[in-house]
Amino acid sequence: MRVAVALTPAAAVVRGGCAVIVDVLRATTTLTVAFAHGARGVVPTATPAEALALRAVRPGVLACGERDGRIVPGFDLGNSPFEYTAERVQGRTLAFASTNGSQAMLAAARARRRVLAAFVNAAATVEAVRHEPEVTIVCAGKLGDFSLEDAACAGLLLERLAGHGGVPDGPAARLARALAPAGAAAVRALVESAAQARHLVSLGPAYARDLEPCAGLDTIARAFDLIDPGP
Repeated sequence: MRVAVALTPAAAVVRGGCAVIVDVLRATTTLTVAFAHGARGVVPTATPAEALALRAVRPGVLACGERDGRIVPGFDLGNSPFEYTAERVQGRTLAFASTNGSQAMLAAARARRRVLAAFVNAAATVEAVRHEPEVTIVCAGKLGDFSLEDAACAGLLLERLAGHGGVPDGPAARLARALAPAGAAAVRALVESAAQARHLVSLGPAYARDLEPCAGLDTIARAFDLIDPGP
């Protein structure tokens, strides 16, 4: 298995194959929670306007996401894992527009398969993709730049995939693997020290509390493919 890493969405070159999308703070953590609570599907959109337009024409769709960390006016849900309860999302399709995560999902649109990954479901992600011949891990980053928490999560996935024959493909993959945190305490310390974590803290306690679930390691025992089930 060859495993490549794109440290930003712009660096992603995905033509078929399997893509693993990583946005630890917070999109892929949040959407993993959403699927675990019964969400039917997710449609990533480039802009909030596209999410609102999709909600307008497809019954049962929720407009979800954020801009600069805050919920978009008119949206049903923001980008906090705490919002995506079974009562809110079970059986619903989510039109999802976020500052960074949506861009990573869209950058991998040509993949045969897109898997949502974060620290919360790292072990499950490895199990889900370990038979794929080629995997590209696409990091959301922050505003087009490198983000430590996403690269480190990619590195952890690489390290675990090595036990299944995964070979880092290219310098970005080798860099990411060197950043892999060793254990749950290291994951928590890394996430809490990230630039995006500081930004969430600056927005207030309602946002800062999201660091707790996002910094968990292997707390969700499933990995979910990004799917749009249609109307």
